[in-house]
Amino acid sequence: MSTAAPARPATPPSPQSKPSAGRRVGGFLLRSWRRLTAMRTAIILLFLLALAAVPGSLLPQRSLSQTNVNGYFADHPDLAPVLDDLYLFDVFSSPWFAAIYLLLFISLIGCVLPRAAEHFRSLRTPPPAAPRNLLRLPDSGRLESPLEPAAALDAIEEELRVRRFRVVRRDGVRGPEVSAEKGYLKETGNLLFHLSLLALLLGLAGGKMWGYEGSILVTEGQGFCNSFQQYDTYSQGPLVDSGDLSSMCVDLDQFRAEYEENLTASSFTADIRYGDPQGEERKTTIGVNEPLRIDGDRVYVTGHGFSPTFSVELPDGTAFTDVSAPFLPTDQRTLASEGALKLPDLGAGQDDQLALEGFFAPTGLMQGGVLTSVDPRPLAPQVAVIAYRGYLGLDSGLPQSVYSLDQSQIERGRLTEVGAANLSVGESLELPDGTRVTFSGYKEFAALQYSHDPGQLWVLAASIALLGGLLGLLLLRRERVFARAEPLPGRGGTVLTLASLTRGGGESGSRFTALSDELQGALTEAASRTAPSDPEVSPRD
Repeated sequence: MSTAAPARPATPPSPQSKPSAGRRVGGFLLRSWRRLTAMRTAIILLFLLALAAVPGSLLPQRSLSQTNVNGYFADHPDLAPVLDDLYLFDVFSSPWFAAIYLLLFISLIGCVLPRAAEHFRSLRTPPPAAPRNLLRLPDSGRLESPLEPAAALDAIEEELRVRRFRVVRRDGVRGPEVSAEKGYLKETGNLLFHLSLLALLLGLAGGKMWGYEGSILVTEGQGFCNSFQQYDTYSQGPLVDSGDLSSMCVDLDQFRAEYEENLTASSFTADIRYGDPQGEERKTTIGVNEPLRIDGDRVYVTGHGFSPTFSVELPDGTAFTDVSAPFLPTDQRTLASEGALKLPDLGAGQDDQLALEGFFAPTGLMQGGVLTSVDPRPLAPQVAVIAYRGYLGLDSGLPQSVYSLDQSQIERGRLTEVGAANLSVGESLELPDGTRVTFSGYKEFAALQYSHDPGQLWVLAASIALLGGLLGLLLLRRERVFARAEPLPGRGGTVLTLASLTRGGGESGSRFTALSDELQGALTEAASRTAPSDPEVSPRD
């Protein structure tokens, strides 16, 4: 009698070992990369980029107008510092805008390039084999033909090739079959759209990196050369050096503004001369939407105003004629303007300098003892001036605006008011020391912007390609057609099972019905060509 061996205790399962720290970090990075390069993430980042650009359209930007930013600070002294801390006056150069831009750029690269490689591989791949049961597809049906199966498939193949399908003939398990496909341009348009968006971002980034622009007010009869030192405000890319600027000078000969009956401006044009300082000068006329384009540079007209002119006669008989300075418009509707004319070289010493601070009205009218303007056209120009004597502080090393006096000099008593008057053209203000200031007229000035953007053509080409890709994506459709031929049981002929799959919009049912009718017509025509002709009947003797 045998005894059973005692059962061995079950071995407990060994605990799974934890992955190493390197594998956990690698897995986290891989998951993060897949999420970043997903199309959903790219769409979200594109929406965030558009949303981030909204403050740049609603709030004044330092890169466009420091004056408007200063005006916003004056109007909103409590809110403006908070917005400034959030870079809302420098939106397009802020760290958070750059972060969104960079993430979108990386997401598009990681999303589009693998899809492009997969699409190029699919272009060389023949259409897939027909499914086993074609009648289960959403759009399917049967056609009958007296032709043999091979001849019927020949007619189907010919008709599909005429309709620009890629066609493959196979011998399937259930009989000979045809697989056809077209609409690859839809996916090509999709990829072209996203690649063009990527190229557009590259062009914009390149323009910011290697581009620059500067703004300056130029009075008629004056000019400037392309140099950062001459601009009132300028911005430059991080890869731009002052030696990279093109050597071109621009002189303003005449500015013309035309107005409608409701006093809205209809056109601004400026007659300018331009060219290399050592070369030949050329003349042209530019407008708001018609800039000067030369060698990749642009000169735009962005605004205009008036520069009142004065003649100053000193007690010793020394005269200075037609001295002027641009007065900046404070009311764009009537072009009422404020400004200052600084004359540091008229006095005998540093503390005997002269300055005029004033208000210019193109069409002046006294209302309640205050000069105002009622029309932007210079129909009755007048100026209200206040004359100051003292030290202007131009050589103190502290920056100050060329369009206004340093108020701290007035508050400290370094500049003292010595006279004030409202003057029409030809009228004079005589100061206590015998100096005579005469309002001699006005000139117009143009606000010009010199811009260099090497990415403009790149952006234009990318935008056109983006539009073409979008049209292909929206208008084209991806379509597959399958046909299988089987002999009719019990009698001659062929029964064709048809099916189609359509992606990309449109009524697939109506399209399949139309395709079936055309294929039936092709089969009928092929059958008529192969049918034996009727024998000729011999005449009776």
